[in-house]
Amino acid sequence: PMLLDRKGGAAFLSSPYGHNHFWELYKLGADPAETEWESFCYTSYDNPRIDRREIDTIRRNTPERVFQTEYLAKFVDELGAVFRNLDAAATARPDALPDPSRRVIIGVDWGRDVDFTAAAVLDADTLTLLALDRFNGLSWSAARARIASLSRRWHASAVWAESNSIGQPNIEALQAEGIPVRPFNTNLRSKHNLIDALAVALERAEIALYRDPVLLAELASFRLEPLPGGGVRYTAPSGSHDDTVIALALAYHGARQGRISLDFA
Repeated sequence: PMLLDRKGGAAFLSSPYGHNHFWELYKLGADPAETEWESFCYTSYDNPRIDRREIDTIRRNTPERVFQTEYLAKFVDELGAVFRNLDAAATARPDALPDPSRRVIIGVDWGRDVDFTAAAVLDADTLTLLALDRFNGLSWSAARARIASLSRRWHASAVWAESNSIGQPNIEALQAEGIPVRPFNTNLRSKHNLIDALAVALERAEIALYRDPVLLAELASFRLEPLPGGGVRYTAPSGSHDDTVIALALAYHGARQGRISLDFA
């Protein structure tokens, strides 16, 4: 209505985000019958101020569906799905046994009542999921005892745990027991990097999972959502959980850090 009196024009600018309202507008410009509309598409490679080699570097470390959207300006259907290739990744056996010769990393996401505490045990050299523990309703002391037992059983080189909120006191208590815990502070940016790394690894079949129904369901339902002020966030759908996803992502993060030597004396 604001354009009617002067027959004005408008430019609608956006990165694609699936087949949403912007997609509908873009289709108008692509339709020869809609003579008052015109659509244009430019990729990051078309920007003369950006070195193409920089974009290639980003591509190697970015999930393909994100790169297609954010850098190639493509309308990717079902963009919200974060993790792909899950069936191909689910090749590990669920009956692994502890082996002191392995370099094992454990990722821990804390929860007690509504959410769950989840722990993912990962062989850091073969990137094979060895075990997964998930529980709630326990006191924090009981939860720590369970994590400590898991760490000792699998001879963990390091345990990466969220340090936000109740995480830091639990981490300090476990460190006092000699458990090699490393803190991970989760914020919008660090979570984005954490999840991106796991998504790329699964997309490239670099991680072997076993068919745990809870883990596979949480991975399949995990979503990328746009924020009202711009940008995106990674999250589980309302009413769902992402505890095992975060635990696995933390374990993978720890495996990528290389060999870790800690002294809690």
